[in-house]
Amino acid sequence: MLSEEAILVRSALDAQGLETPMLDNGLSRDKKYQKISQLMTEVVSTLGLDLTDDSLKETPHRIAKMYVDEVFSGLDYKNFPKIAVIENKMQVQEMVKVKDISFTSTCEHHFVTIDGSATVAYIPQGRIIGLSKINRIVRFFAQRPQVQERLTQQILVAMQSLLQTQDVAVTMEAVHYCVKSRGVMDVNSKTQTTALGGCFKDDGRTRAEFLARY
Repeated sequence: MLSEEAILVRSALDAQGLETPMLDNGLSRDKKYQKISQLMTEVVSTLGLDLTDDSLKETPHRIAKMYVDEVFSGLDYKNFPKIAVIENKMQVQEMVKVKDISFTSTCEHHFVTIDGSATVAYIPQGRIIGLSKINRIVRFFAQRPQVQERLTQQILVAMQSLLQTQDVAVTMEAVHYCVKSRGVMDVNSKTQTTALGGCFKDDGRTRAEFLARY
């Protein structure tokens, strides 16, 4: 059973073409775990590793559990965080900004790590969201195979839907291990992405305040 918030956010992402490409294969959590474990046994064996070694014999099971319950748990909207949104009785009208939200995601092209931080801000209208919930929203969408551009937009749309305002902004900076550990092997470069809505897009002063590093 999905929460109202999960249904709201998923519908908004679908409407804007920003949902992660997914198919409902009808597999339960346990079936996914079992199948991934079997397939990873083949992968590890194909690489020529000895699965009878005590260091390796549980590796397919560890990977299966990690995929289903941890690094890809954001594929299941049943894991969408419980959201505390309250009425803006304090009449807050200035920017609320949460900086340096750490996240770890996975590149959907190579299934290697994306490691970075996010800053999320909004201008309260009728609603205020619990601060830790912003971190949890970032984490939920990061726990999927991702491209950073889509991840940034997903967080923006989720916040806009839950707060019922367009006045939301997100910026992310991350190291991509598909760049760092393979291919070009550039250990220094970082990728920055930004998604702006409402006054953050239309008002230069508000945008500059959000992007300022303080």
